[in-house]
Amino acid sequence: MKTGRYNAGVALLMMAGYMFYGFILVYLRDFAPGKEEWIASYSSGKHFEARLAHVHGALFSLLNLALAFVLARLDGASDRARTTAAALGLAGLLMPAGILGEVYLGLSPVFVLVGAAAMTASVVWAGVLSLRHWS
Repeated sequence: MKTGRYNAGVALLMMAGYMFYGFILVYLRDFAPGKEEWIASYSSGKHFEARLAHVHGALFSLLNLALAFVLARLDGASDRARTTAAALGLAGLLMPAGILGEVYLGLSPVFVLVGAAAMTASVVWAGVLSLRHWS
């Protein structure tokens, strides 16, 4: 089994989604009715949170893409260890989605915290595996 396949595929799809979301943010800033109000809240409120989601969505997508390529090189690591790192990386995508959930749906920030912890654990775990099993 090639662990990391889903990380690569989901990462690219999520990156495309957050790129599209970036276009929406540009529209809201430059063209939408009431753009002055949106610009005035640049560093606070929903505008700030929306930009955080956009930036973290792109970053976490790139991290999952990098994770996919690292996991593919770890032939000596067990499938379970690589699958754990891959699953944690995918769970990390809860962070930017959680920010959007807070902004648009009023959801609890628990998804942000779980996603951040999962992504951090994934990167640490993949780093340890790389030091032990890089081929």
